[in-house]
Amino acid sequence: MPIANLPAIRACRPAWNKGRVVGQKRPLLPKHVWAIRVRLEIARNHRDLALFNLAIDSKLRGCDLVKLRVADVYASGQFKERASIVQSKTQRPVRFEITEGTRKSLSRWMEEPMMVGSEYLWPGRFHDRLHISTRQYARLVRVWVRSIGLDSTSYGTHSMRRTKVAHIYRKTGNLRAVQLLLGHTKMDSTVRYLGVELEDALAISESVEI
Repeated sequence: MPIANLPAIRACRPAWNKGRVVGQKRPLLPKHVWAIRVRLEIARNHRDLALFNLAIDSKLRGCDLVKLRVADVYASGQFKERASIVQSKTQRPVRFEITEGTRKSLSRWMEEPMMVGSEYLWPGRFHDRLHISTRQYARLVRVWVRSIGLDSTSYGTHSMRRTKVAHIYRKTGNLRAVQLLLGHTKMDSTVRYLGVELEDALAISESVEI
């Protein structure tokens, strides 16, 4: 007598995103940026301060930020005012500025014993790891936002990438400039990235008089 195939019984697992805030991460506000900087300066955490400042300035993805080499930002005995790297995701070059405050924090970090002879700007703490991982960078971002009382589930490494361009867009409404700074190949990607909606477009239009 044939035996009927019974449906497989699978363990009921909770959804991976249950209880988590998913979706686009918020950019930091200028007051948040300064609050984090002050705390890192007081703690004399030169590595984290330099990493935080360069993350804001460079607007790089985490995978590109952690792989930065000293030669990418330092040449002829001084830090560059502008730097250029090839993005891992798109294989296209992108340029970014390094502001005076960031150059100062990088200079202090370069004086640390850990940086002697290091090829990478953010060396790993283990011999088999040349630089910090994106996971470690994400943990640092969570620590930073928690230190000023923000909900770490609402912020992430992309918050660092979005912070400066979101502020630029709010001040200028210039999507093309933001597209170039982020290294996006399509304007649609920039629009989605910033979360630009019709209300934003109308507000910009209303502010222009002809």
